[in-house]
Order: sequence, then C-alpha cells, then structure tokens
Amino acid sequence: MSDFSANVLLGLLKLLQRLPLRLQAALGRGLGWLFWHLASARRKVALRNLALCLPELGEAERERIAREHFGWLGRSLLERGLLWYASPERLRSLIQVEGDVGLAERSARPVMWLVPHFLALDVAGTATQLFQTRRVGSIYQTQSNPVFDAAMRRGRLRFGGGEVFPRSDSAKPLIRAIKRGDAFFNLPDMDFGARDAAFVPFFGVPAATLLAPSRMARALDMVVQPVVAELLPGGEGYRVRFLPAWNDFPSADAEADTARMNRWIESEIRRNPAQYLWVHKRFKTRPPGEPGFY
Repeated sequence: MSDFSANVLLGLLKLLQRLPLRLQAALGRGLGWLFWHLASARRKVALRNLALCLPELGEAERERIAREHFGWLGRSLLERGLLWYASPERLRSLIQVEGDVGLAERSARPVMWLVPHFLALDVAGTATQLFQTRRVGSIYQTQSNPVFDAAMRRGRLRFGGGEVFPRSDSAKPLIRAIKRGDAFFNLPDMDFGARDAAFVPFFGVPAATLLAPSRMARALDMVVQPVVAELLPGGEGYRVRFLPAWNDFPSADAEADTARMNRWIESEIRRNPAQYLWVHKRFKTRPPGEPGFY
C-alpha cells in the first residue's frame, strides 16, 4: 500500500465513522461479502481452521459460520474508524461494559488482561482507556506502511492511556512499564512460531502457543483477568466482558497454564464462533516432521 492509498483509506474511515452505526454495519457486511468472494486464500484458511477445530459440525454449517465471519470481519475493519476518530462520548454510548472493569485501578499487583483474537478486540482496548484510569501497555504488529502504522498507533493511544510496543522490539520496555504500574493488554493466541512456545492442544490439535502469559505473570506477580469483546448486531454497538480474575493462575507449570488458557479460549469460541479470527493461520507452525495444514 502506498502512502497515498493509506491516506485515502484513512480519510474514508474518518468520513464513514460519522454515519449512524447501523449504516456502517450494513456497509461492513457488504465489505465482508466482497472479501468472501475475492479473498480466496483467506477464505480457504478460515474453512480449514473451522474443519480442524469444529469437525463435529457438517461442512454446510462450517461454511455458514465462515460466511458470517467474513461479514463481521468487514464490519470490524470499517468500524475501526469509529475507534480511531469518534468522540469519547459517542464511544461510551456504544460500548457496553460488563464485569469488573476497575480491577486494575484497585489492584496492588499489576494486572494482565488476556484478550483473545475476537474481531472486536480493538473495542476492548478502547474500553480499557475509556472506563478505567490505569495506564495500559500492549504489543502490536508494526504495519508495513508507515502512514497506516502511525494512524494505528495514534488511534490506539488517543485517550492518553498508555503505550504500544512493537512485537519486533525487546520486551524490556514493556516489563519496565508493568513494573511501574501499567496494566498489560495481552493478545495470547496467535502463532508466532516455535520459539518460546509449546505445542499444546487447541480444539484437540497441537498449536504453537506462547508460554509468555504464564511465565510473565509468575515472574512479575501479576493478576490475570480474561477479557472478551464482541460486535453486536446492527446499530447496537459492542459488548466488552471483564471476567473474574483467575485465582490459581499462574502455576509452576507454564505448559499446563497455557493448555488451560487454550481451553478457556475454546469455550469462548463455542459461545460466539463466527467472531473469532479464523482467517489467521493458527496452525501454521507444526511439530517436527508433521505436514502443514495450509
């Protein structure tokens, strides 16, 4: 993407966010319909992931979930403009927060939010800035286009709630931020290769999963609170659920903790299967000698 294209895209997002949410939602679903028909590689990834994770469903049902997923995906991309440019008052009216959003404010220990890759995860990030006052640190994937990368950073930090750290950098700045009291917005469920990971079951399939959530929580004496965000139909907005903190996490066994985390993510996916990020190659890294899935 050229800088010109990035600026045009950002200008379009800024313009469209002024529309009522129900109209944005309809446009987003239309965008998802286009993705389903044009983005054949991602469509195949989504269908393969669903076949691996939900084999008990028939092929027609898995395709229905995948088609619905692309509609939510289109919405999540288009509605990024709301999160980056809408007023805080409008966002507060659209985001429904459930559970103990203020845990990090009260806790004497640093808090790690475990936020799996549902399509509304950026809404959860916005909620941590709008509905509580603790500074927030998170890791993000640097974008190839510098204009879009800068816009993403501004959008995620525009309420002055913390700092984002590129995944390619050292973890030391993030650790320093946690030690001085920042909460950690942690996205724990992507395949980043075998380094610092273990092959633990995800819907019964060995999946390379980072051990860092357990190890970091143990090393820094962190409270771990799971958080799940979802898009609601039409113009209803979003829901972010701050679930009860895990009292017995971490343990001394990082791999067992990681398997437990995956089981929890599985339960949340079964609750809302169409909004999980199925277009990510979750099983890209395979154990030695095992053939690839994609």
